[in-house]
Amino acid sequence: MTTVKPVSNRFFQWLATALLVLMSLPAMAQQSPEDMIRVSITELMGQIEGRKDYFSSNPAELKRVVDESLSDVADFRYIGASVMGRYFGNATPEQRSRFVDAFKQTLLDTYAKGLVTFDYREIRVLDNQSAGRYEDQANVAMEIVGTDGTVYPVSYTLRQDGGQWKVVNVIVNGINLGLTFRNQFDQAMRQYNRDYDAVINNWSPEVGAEELERGGA
Repeated sequence: MTTVKPVSNRFFQWLATALLVLMSLPAMAQQSPEDMIRVSITELMGQIEGRKDYFSSNPAELKRVVDESLSDVADFRYIGASVMGRYFGNATPEQRSRFVDAFKQTLLDTYAKGLVTFDYREIRVLDNQSAGRYEDQANVAMEIVGTDGTVYPVSYTLRQDGGQWKVVNVIVNGINLGLTFRNQFDQAMRQYNRDYDAVINNWSPEVGAEELERGGA
């Protein structure tokens, strides 16, 4: 019998595994969001099976693969604007683009490192899916089961843009990463006296160990 436990310091390792699901999502508007994720599971297993040693020795290639794959399934411009929050309106177009790129690169670096270190037993998409907050949004819940039976809950928020579903947020163990990063951007703006360039140049998103262990509501 599996048990649900708080997130450990291996957080980014299993979150990286969840990210691999997104890497293999087919960009097909006629499929429901949950079907898109379900049909990707088989392909996911084939992508990583027997290749961890290779990617460990070729981290730049792994990052390139992740980058190319995520471009089709994650709306980083939407995510970046959401993280900037109320500061987005006063940022220049160049600052907005620079932040999106900085945010994306930090996540790619973190996830790529975790992809080759975490072992899991099963990835499953749940049947009890919920509607999104808006008509053009949907939520997809899934679980990653570790080799020790620990269950790690993950929930994706997807948004339909131009007839295609794209991921705009992730909730792990009840922790809303989009909201967490937005609060960190706000704190950084206060720290650097609303100097956009300083915030972008020093951007390094983090989720505290205590917060991860505690989980969210």
